[in-house]
Amino acid sequence: MKRLDPEDLIKACKAGKRKYQEKLFRLYSEELFGLCLYYSRDQADAEDTLHEGFIKIFKNIKQYSFQGSFEGWMRRIMVNTALEKYRKGQHLQLLEEYPELNADAFDENAFSKLAAKDLLKMVQDLSPKYRMVFNLYAIEGYSHKEISEMLGISIGTSKSNLARARAVLQEKVKNYYEQKNYKVNK
Repeated sequence: MKRLDPEDLIKACKAGKRKYQEKLFRLYSEELFGLCLYYSRDQADAEDTLHEGFIKIFKNIKQYSFQGSFEGWMRRIMVNTALEKYRKGQHLQLLEEYPELNADAFDENAFSKLAAKDLLKMVQDLSPKYRMVFNLYAIEGYSHKEISEMLGISIGTSKSNLARARAVLQEKVKNYYEQKNYKVNK
């Protein structure tokens, strides 16, 4: 069977051809699963988000007009799926309280020395509000205004949650290095 170019694959999916939908899933699921992990509390939650997102992708693929990046279009659907899950479960989530942290006394380069899986786990361990704002701002590049609109919070709350998320992550990285007996610059 000849290899389809991405545009033909998308057209076949628009036509509802299941085997091409499976090919699309296999082609992009690993990358999109990584994105889902950042917005989820664990792997099972990320898998749920991935599957819900792909259902939405296939349901709405006829709306994709080949303007802009298809990967970007799918990524936006996954982020929106994670946001919807967050909003639905928001009333059930307890906000973790963290002691005041001294974010200025930490070497920013320590993040670059951390294994991606360890950093991912630290992000997943953030409270849902901190994790969502951190990911939308630091990973997706949304502005505080956009985040405030998406999450129904004030711009100031978005900024505060980002600052707290960064401080918590810095403390977690510091603790990680102390446990590993690595030296962290202060």
